[in-house]
Amino acid sequence: ASEGKDGASAAENTPQRVPQGKPGERSSVFYSAGQFFFEYLVVVSLKKMPDGHYEPKITYQFPKRENLLKGQKEEEERLLQAIPLFCFPDGNNWAPITEFTSETFSFVLTNVDGSRKIGYCRRLLPSGRGVRLPEVFCIISCLGCFGLFSKILDEVEKRRQISMAVIYPFMQGLRESPFPAPGKTVTIKSFIPESGTELIELTRPVDAHLEHVEFQALLQRLSPHLILHIFASAVLERRLIFLAEELSVLSQCIHAVAALLYPFTWAHTYIPVVPECLLDTVCCPTPFMVGIQMRHLERVLEQPMEEALIVDLCEGKIIRAVGDEEEILPGKLQNEMLVSLNRHNNNNNVHTSEQVNALVSEAFVHFFVRLVGHYASYIKWGRSGSGSFQERAFCKAITSKSCRRFLKKFVKTNMFSLFIEEAEKSRIPQEGNG
Repeated sequence: ASEGKDGASAAENTPQRVPQGKPGERSSVFYSAGQFFFEYLVVVSLKKMPDGHYEPKITYQFPKRENLLKGQKEEEERLLQAIPLFCFPDGNNWAPITEFTSETFSFVLTNVDGSRKIGYCRRLLPSGRGVRLPEVFCIISCLGCFGLFSKILDEVEKRRQISMAVIYPFMQGLRESPFPAPGKTVTIKSFIPESGTELIELTRPVDAHLEHVEFQALLQRLSPHLILHIFASAVLERRLIFLAEELSVLSQCIHAVAALLYPFTWAHTYIPVVPECLLDTVCCPTPFMVGIQMRHLERVLEQPMEEALIVDLCEGKIIRAVGDEEEILPGKLQNEMLVSLNRHNNNNNVHTSEQVNALVSEAFVHFFVRLVGHYASYIKWGRSGSGSFQERAFCKAITSKSCRRFLKKFVKTNMFSLFIEEAEKSRIPQEGNG
């Protein structure tokens, strides 16, 4: 079995302009049922260069696109150029090997128009004898559902051990199936020589906002106390750097941190596995959330960086901090969340990962409801139907001094502005009023 099967991450170099509507409602680009499961399946292999180094190259692409318009062709070329870099972000210091535990991770690329594509990757060693090079099967899709795509990659890996030829009909079948709605299942018929026709069932979780996340990954590596320090830094849109050697660990943990912000969305640079050639991202003066392989730690610490929170996921500790992380969140709410996280931690073996997801998410959503749940009452609607948010009155409505102090900072963040911008457009009674 591979490490971190549901490892999920995202890499993106431009801010994501996809503000969220009310809780439970996600941007249509990510979650529309009935559309294609995926756009491409590509295989990225390592090719030996004249200087002896190996470079990742796309060796297989399905489907091949014909008759593309000029703009589409340019976009496709840009996409196909970026993919190898994110499939082998650990640089080109590879050598043929005899054993390798396959791993699952993913990345997000943001198009010029702000739409996003996700690359779900399974890195594996093809079956055979002697030394071989790993290759990556990467499925490019607009849909965010990591558990589902991990299952698809399991099927791809199973077929790869037989032959590349049996992957093609399976992916063709998948391409002809509509993406299911939350809680629904789609069944794909698949024929494998020797074992006949198989029926593969792919089910989407009922709760769409948790279908791309694995909070257990965080709880296994970091104490609840540290998770709250990280959350506090993310809520104020600071710079966060996560370190681990395995791509699947970086993937899962960064995705989980971003998901703690729900119903808000991280709107800045977000690269869960930074390719070696982009390491100077850590010099950015703007907010970012990035994952870097442990082998690059020295290089990262040598960079001329602004203040950042640096988290070591292997040792479960913070390497560098701003220093005020303990004081950011209102004390009473911070303690409530701590109690909540410790409770889940102690029963870790009792809960399924879905239960852990629901419990952790609930604690953080509750935090936002307590602090900003009253936002809808402070949107003044004009005759033309457009709303305007009364920021000062909204902050004053909170009686606790420590909560108000936090709120004054939080309303200045990009994620809050995007959330309110969206709310001012939609005159639907919002949930979470309380």
